[in-house]
Amino acid sequence: MTHIAKVIELVGSSSKGFDDAVRNAVAEAAKTVKNISGVDVLGMTAKVDGDRLSEFRANVKIAFGVERD
Repeated sequence: MTHIAKVIELVGSSSKGFDDAVRNAVAEAAKTVKNISGVDVLGMTAKVDGDRLSEFRANVKIAFGVERD
């Protein structure tokens, strides 16, 4: 049997930190995607307001298995 995985790319964000931004991306994907098997963090960026980081962003790829009939 051949196993097929599909990969989507998302950007998660958080006011708390990079870890939370990744978790938010996975949680949002899980609302509509089944069988999530992994996440690859491609990069991180942040918005700066004055002298502080105000929004953390994580660019991620999320892999999930494709179901076949």
